[in-house]
Amino acid sequence: METRSELHWNRMQRCFADRPASISAHLAGVFRARGDALALVDGEARVSFAALDLQVRALAAALARCGVTRGDRVAIMLGNDADAIRAVLAVLWLGAVVVPVGTRSRAPEIAYLLGDAQACLVIHAPEFRPELPSSMPLALETGSSEWAAALAGEPVAGPVDGVGEEDLFAILYTSGTTGRPKGAMLTHLNVIHSSLHWIAAFELGAADRTLLCVPWTHVSGLCGVVMPFLHAGATIVVLREFDRRAALELAAREAITHALMVPAMYGLCLLEPDLAAFALGSWRIAAYGGAPMPDATAGRFAKTFPSLAMCNCYGATETTSPATIMPPGEAGERLDSIGKVVRCGEIRVMDDAGREVVAGQTGELWIAGPMVVPGYWRNEAATRAAFAGGFWKSGDIGSVDAQGYVRIADRKKDMIIRGGFKIYSAELENVLAAIPGVVEAAVVGRPDSMMGETVVAFLCVSDPGLDAPKVRKWCETRVSDYKVPGEVVVSSDPLPRNANGKIQKSDLRRRAAAPAGGVAI
Repeated sequence: METRSELHWNRMQRCFADRPASISAHLAGVFRARGDALALVDGEARVSFAALDLQVRALAAALARCGVTRGDRVAIMLGNDADAIRAVLAVLWLGAVVVPVGTRSRAPEIAYLLGDAQACLVIHAPEFRPELPSSMPLALETGSSEWAAALAGEPVAGPVDGVGEEDLFAILYTSGTTGRPKGAMLTHLNVIHSSLHWIAAFELGAADRTLLCVPWTHVSGLCGVVMPFLHAGATIVVLREFDRRAALELAAREAITHALMVPAMYGLCLLEPDLAAFALGSWRIAAYGGAPMPDATAGRFAKTFPSLAMCNCYGATETTSPATIMPPGEAGERLDSIGKVVRCGEIRVMDDAGREVVAGQTGELWIAGPMVVPGYWRNEAATRAAFAGGFWKSGDIGSVDAQGYVRIADRKKDMIIRGGFKIYSAELENVLAAIPGVVEAAVVGRPDSMMGETVVAFLCVSDPGLDAPKVRKWCETRVSDYKVPGEVVVSSDPLPRNANGKIQKSDLRRRAAAPAGGVAI
């Protein structure tokens, strides 16, 4: 595909010259062309592109009757299922903006997201009703009679006209070092290029089948699986909850050709004693990212399935999924690399003074390209801090060698990755600090062979009755379950600080690696 330089958001960047004007316009054409071909597999339900098209247009009409118009934000709190994909597309058909809400989110997190996004409506599953704020003006619940009527109602003719590629497609919230989640603004231009990068790297076509096993509410699920496979007119096989044996059985039964998973999922699959017996001969691309993949895990998986290409990928919410992709067939020689920068992307390695370093030297990875978001929703200060010279400053420390292979040496020290989920210490520390009797709190990660990292919380308390179970119970009602500390160390001693008064997390990481003293669970 040919590329050319274009100006978007006052940034000069390489773009694919031949691309759709909007996601909705392209997908409407795909749905018409693919007709009776299989679009979705969700349990026993098998949905063709023609049926999906009709359902999406009917749901879009129902949302329009609720008052949703172009540019409105619609929150969607659904798990991995066909209804989630229908909801995303219906919002898209109206030119509105998707606001995904993770199903593991809790009431305070949800209230903040809905308020900050100024959502006009939330689409949710019945089990999440207790977590929704009572002030939410409009809600549509899946499985209800209203939902059934919406799917069976009179459809709109097609996607709304006039949506441009710089218009918003979605707002995805990503936690930050300030403790408050920031809404990354994903545009049609971003998502189109993300889809085209995936399609080009893996040579995806209509005959491909992917297993959706990472949450669609995360950028990897929405922009790494759902959107590129719809873009290609391929089939999405939905796995509602990850269970290693269920995932393998489904992958074999549906003859998948592709899956994007976090390393922990591959590690869990290796625990199946009869792994080699699964009929997975059609599976050709095993993509992974979100955390480092242990060499032993990648090696064992590749040995079990020799025809399977293990492909490391690297990206972020701000890069609309991939910034680098390991070319299929090259991972075995470069297990320490996260691949090469995507076709329209650019990565520069910068020192602390904002100067590019020579090839092979380490520095902060700055990323540019049409897949990089223009900024954060209603947060100009955060946008100014994170973007410079047309590049997004990733905060990750790495290098690019003379052949263009990118490597990560370190990442933001205050970020913990557990099972592919990112946990920013500041956000969790704010929750812990609000506990009556807590004087100060700090959170660090400890390596975990299966999940990547375990969250370890250190608390200095004034209340001798405050113990680890009480701390965990406090967190369980306020943050997503993966953010709840796996270990809590409670003490009346102050946390270690340097001469400038800053908490010495390096000391706490050493303690977490070999916990001693205090009260731990």
